[in-house]
Amino acid sequence: MGMLTEFREFAMRGNVIDLAVGVVIGAAFGKIVTSLVENVIMPPIGLLLGGVDFADLGVTLREATVNAAGEEVPAVVLGYGAFINTLIQFVIIAFAIFLLVRTINRFHRKKPAEPEAPAAPPEDVVLLREIRDLLRR
Repeated sequence: MGMLTEFREFAMRGNVIDLAVGVVIGAAFGKIVTSLVENVIMPPIGLLLGGVDFADLGVTLREATVNAAGEEVPAVVLGYGAFINTLIQFVIIAFAIFLLVRTINRFHRKKPAEPEAPAAPPEDVVLLREIRDLLRR
């Protein structure tokens, strides 16, 4: 079997296609959550904290300068505000995935099987018991 044929069989398996669809949908969901955090959740929080935009929060480690050649050297900034936005996005995505998995698990749970009545013993066992009971009398 050639490598190309083997790859084609691998790529056409249902699991691989499902995974590809999941990755594409996950990327789109990530964009939605990013927009939700940056445009809906963080502005009111920033407003409550005095008009702070979290994406712009940071600590400047070195100011921007101009070198000897006249080129601007950018500032070195520790952008913890963007990190806070990313953490909030992560929590939202993790919670959404938790809810999705929880819902799926509810559908997959099987109801506990009711205990079945014991099966009737075979006919030869029944006859042997009858003989035993007759002999005891």
